[in-house]
Amino acid sequence: MALNLYNLKPATGAKKRKIRVGRGLSSGHGTYSGRGAKGQRARSGGKGGLKAFGLKGIIQSTPKLGGFRSLKPKLEIVNLSDLEQNFKDGDIITPQALKDKGLIGDIRLGVKILGDGKLTKKLVVKVNKISESGKVMIEKNGGQVILLGAEKSKPQKDNK
Repeated sequence: MALNLYNLKPATGAKKRKIRVGRGLSSGHGTYSGRGAKGQRARSGGKGGLKAFGLKGIIQSTPKLGGFRSLKPKLEIVNLSDLEQNFKDGDIITPQALKDKGLIGDIRLGVKILGDGKLTKKLVVKVNKISESGKVMIEKNGGQVILLGAEKSKPQKDNK
């Protein structure tokens, strides 16, 4: 079918009829004419609420977030299976070594080792935190765990 002037039509939904308010109760838009009951916004010339400042769209488009989101940065996570694959027997594992291997992104956040996977190598691990199962597995293979920042933990009180 050829496109001619006589068979052009607007796209469906492009033309919308204006709602005629205040035309009686049976129209569905009578009495209060869609303005609710009483109040500033029901009066002629009445403005108010968020619409007046142009913020309504911004606020409505912002998603609601449930729960609590901590502002404290999370530690980078590495599993024992990752250490098994990427390091040799007797290696010293530091946050910088983990970053060089591409196992973590940012060393400033700190590193936590989790006990997921098997470990058969003797490793010296220097990290910020380690799970109990990870520590047991490393020490069982003859390795050593050194916690970074442990010396800064709590100052001892002098009893005088």
